[in-house]
Amino acid sequence: MDNTALQTIYHSVIIAKLTNASGAWWGFTNATDRQKIDTFIQQSQQNQLVPPNFPLFAELCHAADDKLFQCVTTDRKQHILHDLILLPSVASLNYNLRQHRHNLEFPSKSGCPTDCNFIQRMLFLDCY
Repeated sequence: MDNTALQTIYHSVIIAKLTNASGAWWGFTNATDRQKIDTFIQQSQQNQLVPPNFPLFAELCHAADDKLFQCVTTDRKQHILHDLILLPSVASLNYNLRQHRHNLEFPSKSGCPTDCNFIQRMLFLDCY
């Protein structure tokens, strides 16, 4: 097989398995776990299974998270995760505040492991 066919198969099997449900587990990884995944992908690049301009795995996860969060916030009536998101904040409805990624109310941060879940991460992402 030529390299492009191998890269297509690698992306559709290996990368898809790594990114599957990454929104659920990505927040619970630490720097060591992320480095191991990046090392695995770099070794795949050396074997020409991944194109040289392939993005970092963190970028793939962030893009998938952004896409899912957009679906949750724009299709609030039909999306299964819409019950986990709080209503728009009172301040965003009554005042002309600076633009944020969303106008939803921020939940209270508890500092426990639930702060690493998808909804919490996306609500507090780029909030400053």
